[in-house]
Amino acid sequence: MLQPKRIKHRKVHKGRVRKVTSRGHYLSFGSYGLKAMESGWLKSVQLEAARRAITHFIQRGGKIWIRVFPDRPRTQKGAEVGMGGGAGSLSHFVAPVEGGRIIFEMDGVTEKVARDALRLAAHKLPVKTRFIKK
Repeated sequence: MLQPKRIKHRKVHKGRVRKVTSRGHYLSFGSYGLKAMESGWLKSVQLEAARRAITHFIQRGGKIWIRVFPDRPRTQKGAEVGMGGGAGSLSHFVAPVEGGRIIFEMDGVTEKVARDALRLAAHKLPVKTRFIKK
């Protein structure tokens, strides 16, 4: 699972995710990619599930690049805890993803294989995505 080795602050404000991205919106490494069409937060477990779906489908063929990294900590209170008392303990890490941002890139496989593999990965993610190619 992707997470930072160490963080400067254990708890951070949530902030807002921009509507459209100003960087990371074109293919840099591979020939095929999965582009986010809406903004949101991707949990590290969701990214890992999508990555595993891709690697299982292509079976030792091609190369995959993950273009986002979950480095923002999220907290969660325990079950049956009343309101107040501040933020809960660290629960998981998220990657803020803006609309238009490339999430995954692939190369070394045919377009049909890449399209099917990235379609399987898109089902694991909570944002609308689109398959793109160079």
